Amino acid sequence: MSGHSKWHTIKHKKAAIDAKRGRIFNKQARLIEVAARSGGADLNMNIRLRAAVQAARDISMPKDKIDKAIAKGSGQVEGAHYEEIVYEAYGPAGVALMLDVLTDNKNRTVGEIRHILMRHAGRLGEGGSVAWIFTQKGVISVPSAGNDGDKLLEVALEAGAQDISDEGETFEITTDPKSFSAVREALEKAGVTVQHAELARVASTTVQLDENDARKVLKLMEALEDHDDIQSVSANFDIPDEILAAIRDEG
Repeated sequence: MSGHSKWHTIKHKKAAIDAKRGRIFNKQARLIEVAARSGGADLNMNIRLRAAVQAARDISMPKDKIDKAIAKGSGQVEGAHYEEIVYEAYGPAGVALMLDVLTDNKNRTVGEIRHILMRHAGRLGEGGSVAWIFTQKGVISVPSAGNDGDKLLEVALEAGAQDISDEGETFEITTDPKSFSAVREALEKAGVTVQHAELARVASTTVQLDENDARKVLKLMEALEDHDDIQSVSANFDIPDEILAAIRDEG
């Protein structure tokens, strides 16, 4: 769990200063399109679409872009056809990676991904090589400051959450994907500020990294997430807090 939480702590803060909002919006629009295509445009009936739209609102994506993406996905207006692909890979120190991809050109995308991995001491894996480590979950991050862990646990569990963990700066709540929206709504109704929420692949085991490997893995994660076709990267690493703090202080 720590690897997932810590990467999102880094990525979320980085996104705020990187001026990459256009790229982030474009990626989210693809997710909305595919969700609408697979399950219809009704947010009440399509759990996946509802989660994608809420994630778009969380990053302040303009409403017109959200509506346009739904229209493209549901066939109301013409749009590109994206293929959903999941690649399994390894990074430095044997870190397991799952790459969720949306592409209109599979051959181009896999070649570019392979190149990124090779540049950062990683490689593609065979199908099934690392998938067994990961389980699809709803993940909700709540700031630790001003929130009581026991109360959060009570509210979250009553709404259907599976677990809550203290990750230092945040509490991380995990849910079954079907309970994700209900748990988030219960937290917000209780006055709890949700810092980040998504449906994600969560690792059952983690690899603890030393400072050298941590730097390598984070550079690889950043390079992969910068690729337009890669929607999300899941990994099973953990970084000790003191090492993570040192890396973050360097910017």
